[in-house]
Amino acid sequence: MFKHTSKWIVIALLFLLTMTISTSALASNGDNNNEDSINEKFGLPVVVYGSALTPAQKEEVRKLLGVKDPKMVKELTVSGEDLERYIKGNKHSNMYSSAKITLKDSGSGLYINQVTPENITEVSDEMYANALLTAGIQDAVVDVASPVKVSGHSALVGIYKAYDEGEGTELNTEHTEVANEELSLASKLAQQEGLDKDKISELLTEIKKEIAAQNPATKEDIEKIINEQLKTLEIKLSPEDRQLLVDLFEKMRSLNINFDNVKSQLEDLSKDIQNRIEEAVGDKGFLQAIGDFFKNLIDGIKSLFS
Repeated sequence: MFKHTSKWIVIALLFLLTMTISTSALASNGDNNNEDSINEKFGLPVVVYGSALTPAQKEEVRKLLGVKDPKMVKELTVSGEDLERYIKGNKHSNMYSSAKITLKDSGSGLYINQVTPENITEVSDEMYANALLTAGIQDAVVDVASPVKVSGHSALVGIYKAYDEGEGTELNTEHTEVANEELSLASKLAQQEGLDKDKISELLTEIKKEIAAQNPATKEDIEKIINEQLKTLEIKLSPEDRQLLVDLFEKMRSLNINFDNVKSQLEDLSKDIQNRIEEAVGDKGFLQAIGDFFKNLIDGIKSLFS
């Protein structure tokens, strides 16, 4: 009698566990965006399309960025002239990367969503976030998409233009230029030094946090902070790349880029990066543990019926 009752208790528990896992998965993947509602405080989201897109590609990108009704967003086009204006790029470049920026209340944080990560080959979400915070952009949701494979650097220009047009306040072009230099150096370090993109993002974020905390007055102070973070994070760079890092942050210091203003967003970014690193390291063990759990559970159920 006990064995028969235990058998049904275990089956019931298994059913409840399965339902709990399914419900959690649905909740975590839920879409909380309300595309049919306009935020009257900030106005319409701004969508900027690359000028090289064909009409068919533009329509594809419009769908990728969740634009159901063009009247519900402000649509712009980013060109080679914008590339030259914001980051001193080649004005004859073809622009494919597109972006949508939705401004949020102060303190909301900066969220990056690569809708087509398979087509953004060099830049991670955290790299975008770091560069945008350097440029002075915060408290927004930024969606990035491209119908063809691109490095991802030119998408910054679309984001800058979307911010300028949507906010109505022109960005400091010296800041956008150094932000692009930061992004380019991050990509270079990930490629040439063989470092993971998350690790590079972690390094940049931690350096900025220390700059905000210490307010370095000289280039030597900057160099000390960088060396301390390289040691703490156990990152080895060539002398040449280490110097490029020092020169970059010295330029930020000379431009009076104040990371103290975005201290809380740097903290959030740091946590996100650390979680990504931990997930990358721990996923295999976690999945193995789940597999072993269900295997043991199924074996236990089988033994009850035997």
